[in-house]
Amino acid sequence: MKTEKSIMTNEEKICFSLRSLYSEYGYSYFKMSKFEEYDLYGQNKDFLISDSVITFTDTDGKLMALKPDVTLSIVKNSSANPKGVDRYFYNENVYRISDSTRRYKEILQTGLECMGNLTDYNIFEVVYLAARSLESISENNVLVLSHLGVLKAILENTEFNREQLLKKISEKNLRGVEEICAEFSIDDKTADILKTITISDGEPEKVIRQITCKTENVKIKNALKELESAVIFCKSSGYEKLRVDFSLVSDMNYYNGIIFRGYVKEIPTRVISGGQYDNLMKKMGKNSKAVGFAVYLDLTERLKKDDSADVDVLLIYGNSDDPLKVIKAVNAFIEKGESVAAYNYVPEKLTYLRKVCLSELEMKV
Repeated sequence: MKTEKSIMTNEEKICFSLRSLYSEYGYSYFKMSKFEEYDLYGQNKDFLISDSVITFTDTDGKLMALKPDVTLSIVKNSSANPKGVDRYFYNENVYRISDSTRRYKEILQTGLECMGNLTDYNIFEVVYLAARSLESISENNVLVLSHLGVLKAILENTEFNREQLLKKISEKNLRGVEEICAEFSIDDKTADILKTITISDGEPEKVIRQITCKTENVKIKNALKELESAVIFCKSSGYEKLRVDFSLVSDMNYYNGIIFRGYVKEIPTRVISGGQYDNLMKKMGKNSKAVGFAVYLDLTERLKKDDSADVDVLLIYGNSDDPLKVIKAVNAFIEKGESVAAYNYVPEKLTYLRKVCLSELEMKV
């Protein structure tokens, strides 16, 4: 017997599961329009996954855009109360170039945002829910964490090309980092920690310890302590598939603090991306903090499909058979709790558990 969930696509199953998860933790559903004024995205292109935005002109002459991102819309349209905490989740279609097809696509995306006067608990809970979201997608998963506070503390006391350095670090290009340090005459201690950050990747406690022992900078140590606390929070709550990788960087004009990406074995790119984005809130005139993540459901199409058949029974009838006899036979199977598809031929792409001919049924009767 086919259940309600068995007729869902992988995308729909995961979306249903995540919506239930976020509701259980007290997040409210946030519904929004399919489009916004283009300026919202044009002014924040660096925040978007892709800067290719589908636009159209509204009846009043304003340039509008089909929504390529959800976070920007939520920030724009939410109250972002600096004295309280607003917690939202969403299931929305976005319109952008898909990672799986490299063509424009209407993509179902889910995720959550937590905004306001955030506590450590709020931030750690979002990291934990990202981990739980990965578990809903696949058992073979890993959540990779980093903390931009470490790099920020180094950058504010050093003069060099920030964008170039971040690019080299994200590529794990140790030689490139060494060349930048030499070009700008970076002192040995700072150069050493930058090189360590570039190549450190693995078990959280080990990586955090490697960085901690190389610095006396209070801001760096505080960032590492916060990251360590997030790791302990997740592990104590039952999730241990964690890695720390400081080559994981995001645009520091928008992001700060803890950032993370989630991966599953079956998909070659991240399926979850998120972190703290207080800087984006400030840029959009919101006097509050924020943390959240998105789940890229279109990528789950690559996951192995269920082995279940399309229908339990393929009923074959002849062109001369009475349509009333066909529907009676179909309904008889359905009353027994089986799904059935009636054809006068055998479809090539339909999968079924067994094939039954109407003439054989009549002979049995």
